[in-house]
Amino acid sequence: MRPDKRKDNEMRPVTIRRRFLETPSGSVLITAGKTTVLCSASVADELPKWMPKDSAKGWLTAEYRMLPGSTSPRTPRSGTPDGRCTEIQRLIGRSLRAVIDLEKLGPKTVFIDCDVLQADGGTRTLSITGAYVALVDAVNSLQLPESPIFDAAAAVSVGIVGGVPVLDLPYNEDSQAQVDMNLVMTGSGKFIEIQGTGEDAAFSEEELAQLLALGKQGIKELLSLQKNV
Repeated sequence: MRPDKRKDNEMRPVTIRRRFLETPSGSVLITAGKTTVLCSASVADELPKWMPKDSAKGWLTAEYRMLPGSTSPRTPRSGTPDGRCTEIQRLIGRSLRAVIDLEKLGPKTVFIDCDVLQADGGTRTLSITGAYVALVDAVNSLQLPESPIFDAAAAVSVGIVGGVPVLDLPYNEDSQAQVDMNLVMTGSGKFIEIQGTGEDAAFSEEELAQLLALGKQGIKELLSLQKNV
């Protein structure tokens, strides 16, 4: 039994509240246990400066921040993302671009913002899962002839703690995990990204298979929740 009394293959309780903010076209407050992330999606009729001005193709970009009160001790407020935030927001952007046809979006930019209100493990995976729902609402508000979103995307963490593969790690497990892994998958069952590291030990092919199976199970549950909301 884990510290929070869950089974090894059991997710934390996850909730998704749509339209949490009035201003952006899409917004979601998503929680998993104590971790809480505010995800929003805004669309602008403009393109990044690096893209040709006459491009018929759009773009999606993401930003990720930890609010000062999301951690203890306090996370310093910064105008520019640190290395960790940069890596995570690039992951969020890649994950969502994998399920949207930017040609069908047209010459627009979708801005995804993920702000961690409270951190207790799994902030990057929860950001992806919530941001996808916000993205759907934002794109639907455009009333395009055909939706450019062709698949779903969700993410979850898995790891090996005390020699045991477990699903959806809170901070107290993540901080002592021998193996730490994040999985991002589509609704059709394809992998978008696998981030796996032997933090304290190497891991076998059999353990990798166990972690992938756990992650696929968790993502299936998240995809179902996304669909329901």
